[in-house]
Amino acid sequence: MDASAAVTMRNTTDPHEKVLRKALESSGQRFTEQRSAVFRHLSASEDHPTADEVFLAVRGDLPGISLATVYKSLETLVGCGLASKLTYSDGSARYDGRTDPHHHARCQECGQVIDIDGTLSDDELRELRDNSEGFMVTGYRLELSGICPGCTPAA
Repeated sequence: MDASAAVTMRNTTDPHEKVLRKALESSGQRFTEQRSAVFRHLSASEDHPTADEVFLAVRGDLPGISLATVYKSLETLVGCGLASKLTYSDGSARYDGRTDPHHHARCQECGQVIDIDGTLSDDELRELRDNSEGFMVTGYRLELSGICPGCTPAA
């Protein structure tokens, strides 16, 4: 089997790649190996990496990839709805490959972000909307802040 046939076979059997191709096509973007590598890493990641962390992880598979390409790929994934960008007041950003409803908890000491399964109930959302003084709510993001177990001082 030649290399192009192997790539085609891999492309048609990798479920992540099918999802990526469909999302890119729907948003008028083209598929690239760089975007695929970034998406594979982000999809497999249980933490919420920075662009620099994604770059360091992905360049092992694609030594020629640049940090700028990683940033552009991450923003493309966010634009396609395959990832979300978690931004903070200090200007930092982390990326989340989970697209199902969930919340986050962020450690104020080390910056680690962990997922918390769940959603707000319809009653809770209605109460928040009712208390928003005319603000048109189009979505929400809940993030708890505190100290993770690794940073908690010993008792």
